[in-house]
Amino acid sequence: MLACSESPESTISLAHGPDPSAGVDDCYIIKTPTATYYLEKTGGGLSSMLDKDGIDWLGFHSDAGTAHKGEYRGFPNAVHKQDGSYFHAMNQNTDPSHCKIENESPHHIRISIHSENNQWHALWDFYPDRCDFTMNEVSDSYHYWIQYEGVPGGNMDSTDFWLASVDTIQHNIKEHYLGDLPAPEWMAFGDQKLPRTFYMLHHDDDSYPDHYEDRADMTVFAFGRADKNKYLSTKQKFSIGFIEATDYHHIQKTILQILDQKK
Repeated sequence: MLACSESPESTISLAHGPDPSAGVDDCYIIKTPTATYYLEKTGGGLSSMLDKDGIDWLGFHSDAGTAHKGEYRGFPNAVHKQDGSYFHAMNQNTDPSHCKIENESPHHIRISIHSENNQWHALWDFYPDRCDFTMNEVSDSYHYWIQYEGVPGGNMDSTDFWLASVDTIQHNIKEHYLGDLPAPEWMAFGDQKLPRTFYMLHHDDDSYPDHYEDRADMTVFAFGRADKNKYLSTKQKFSIGFIEATDYHHIQKTILQILDQKK
């Protein structure tokens, strides 16, 4: 039974099963009021992230050779050839990890991920309004990035755009960015045909570069990246989710509310 202050609209649920669109067999399926997340159990990364309309903004597929059209996509795709390749939905180049449910309640689900070599540890925290990813332990002397490789609105096309903390302008999806995003560090992606955006928030301000560039079939945005260089090397927290708005001021307001919850 729900407490008086709770409602069905604010609860989340955890199930287990395949992600058919991604070609993977075993996922944690976390359903929230704002999104449905498919966390692939062997690789430890998201294979799909569906909005309220059932549109997948990641578009991962495990088939070898699909490259930007499938196997490269996902979130956070954090560890790539840095003492292994971890936290990516399982493809031919991903190394396996071990997953464990640490908390399961109607308002918070926590899943812990250890890399097979036990040098990397991450936490996934799912809430009604968002998902937090924390890189909790980093392999000594190695680096990582936190990356969104996906398809805004379900398909990469000319109606897609991005916004970020750097300015209030809506930028075309083909416009690139390289620099240290000002605090609070965030970037959001949208499609002019839809009333929402997908955002990424870095909770810890730093002086490292953040990089966005487009591919023909997907986005490539990462905190702590310049070209193919990785810069993050300590415990860091990030949030992702959907915001039912497409303008800078509404997104910024939501970002500040998320950060205020952490105080």
